[in-house]
Amino acid sequence: MRVVSLLPSATEICYAIGVEPVGVSHECDWPPQAADRPSINRSRIDPDQDSAAINEQVAQAEHEYGGVYEIKLDALERADPDVIITQGVCDVCAVDTLLVEDALAQTDVDAEIVTSDVHSLDDLYADVERLGAVLDREDRASEFVADLRARVNAVRGRTDAIDREDRPSVAVLDWLDPVMIAGHWMPELVAAAGGSYPLAEAGDRSTPRAWSEIRDADPDVLVAAPCGFDLEQTLDSERDLTDRPGFSDLSAVQSGRVHAMDGHHFVNRPGPRLVDTLESLAGLIHPAAFDDPPADVARSIRPPSSEPDGPTH
Repeated sequence: MRVVSLLPSATEICYAIGVEPVGVSHECDWPPQAADRPSINRSRIDPDQDSAAINEQVAQAEHEYGGVYEIKLDALERADPDVIITQGVCDVCAVDTLLVEDALAQTDVDAEIVTSDVHSLDDLYADVERLGAVLDREDRASEFVADLRARVNAVRGRTDAIDREDRPSVAVLDWLDPVMIAGHWMPELVAAAGGSYPLAEAGDRSTPRAWSEIRDADPDVLVAAPCGFDLEQTLDSERDLTDRPGFSDLSAVQSGRVHAMDGHHFVNRPGPRLVDTLESLAGLIHPAAFDDPPADVARSIRPPSSEPDGPTH
């Protein structure tokens, strides 16, 4: 079966259950061999700009072209897929179903469209099982889901006993200018990792917020994980956060609990590595009880006046 995956999280699932796509999106880079597959789309955004500039580019692309992405029709025809996997969560984060339907109408490609719409861990498990059924990998998918569930339950088994008053409040930012609070699966992951998430409920969409709302919430732990930014790009953009008025007065700053996280791979991509994200969040929220996250996943952010370098916590 010939599969095109236009969603990085779905590409990760495909490889995990033993399917190598014949084409992928421009952002599909995990596992590493995915980056060598033909790219079926292009982005109208320069991802190397800062948060504010990218935000302006998105608005301009929406106004001028009706969207951020363009499907390369010639590449799609060469791939000639039987199945195309896309998504319905966010038309800024990845190619969406409507764009794929429009592309198919302009070509002779006859493919089934499978739309991912993940907002929770249960949605992720269901996505794996559904792709397993569509791609004739039911057994591999079931085994993979069982492994993911076991890892999640291992974390929950250690955090469920934590009293409410001992659960630090957490804010995860998936954009820095404007500030956005991460929604969808993040409130659930934070709760499973032993934290509280006062600025969003499980399943809420990621939403722009006034900086004053972050200050008023005064989280105990603050995580910067901009959508599409890896860890180094997030650290390069940290002044979008640290230069904001009152940043140094936040409880998270005062206690040294402000962190940058690789949002591109571990926060904004609703695939199997959300379980890695949960394990890393547990280390950030309860460092005495869980291991530190890997150095390429999360690192501390310090106010500009602080001494550089130091441990993750």
